[in-house]
Amino acid sequence: MTKSSLHWVGLLLAFGLVPATAETIEIGGVTRTYQAILPERKPAPLVLVLHGNWQHGADMATRTAWPDMARREGFAIVFPDGLNRAWADLRAKAERVGRTPPSGTDDIAFLSALVETYLTNGVADPKRVYVTGLSNGGAMTMSMACARTDMFAAAASVIINLTDGLAASCRPSRPIPLLLMNGTDDPLVPFNGGKGTSWFGVDGFWSTSRTVQFWRGKNGCDAADGPGTDLADRDPEDGSTVTLVASRCPPGRDVALYRVNGGGHRFPGTKPDARMQAVCQTDRNVDPRSASNLDPSIA
Repeated sequence: MTKSSLHWVGLLLAFGLVPATAETIEIGGVTRTYQAILPERKPAPLVLVLHGNWQHGADMATRTAWPDMARREGFAIVFPDGLNRAWADLRAKAERVGRTPPSGTDDIAFLSALVETYLTNGVADPKRVYVTGLSNGGAMTMSMACARTDMFAAAASVIINLTDGLAASCRPSRPIPLLLMNGTDDPLVPFNGGKGTSWFGVDGFWSTSRTVQFWRGKNGCDAADGPGTDLADRDPEDGSTVTLVASRCPPGRDVALYRVNGGGHRFPGTKPDARMQAVCQTDRNVDPRSASNLDPSIA
């Protein structure tokens, strides 16, 4: 690959495709569901896109702009469904709020099996498998990066920070490029850590800065922030701007933060999500129809 794995995730993060097929797979005697579209040319990059709490996989197709770029770039994409509309990430029980999956749910096994299915049938390129998600799905993304580091070229977590429980359980087998994208005005997962101020808030979130430092440490990066780059304010009316905070890391171990200044607990982009509008500002500066605002200098 001529670009770093992290830059590839940055280019894909705001894009996607509408699933065309509903599929099932049995894991530990439990039937799990997901949706997928596969490109004609194989093997192809594969992206797992994980929904937030209270959502389904289909929500990530209809509320984000993943369809546009997937069709254009020809990568495989999978939208898995968490049981009870939630993910069994590695956070401690006391660090979770909202819906929870049934006791004993092993989502690491489920998502690993999905990837292995597409590797075995030749659809996925084993060197270009990625995972991304938002909120609870972002915590699950970091859980996969911790537990199945061998499987992924890079990961991207959106509107989520680490907790003590997740960090304590995180034992990656090797460095993995990671991208974070958090809003400074997020009422549910506070940018500076602690407890969310809304009814859905839970205590114990690390700050975004501490979360970035954790991954820098795992990847052997310098502790101090790298250069910051303000992205073009593509939509002055959305009330937010975006700053890319880079890290100084060894090659192939990039850690980057897209800090959404004034952004809330929403996936950046142009798609509406009225159910969250009352508590969350949507940033529209990370435009899914143009990759030009995702800086290749982090490669």
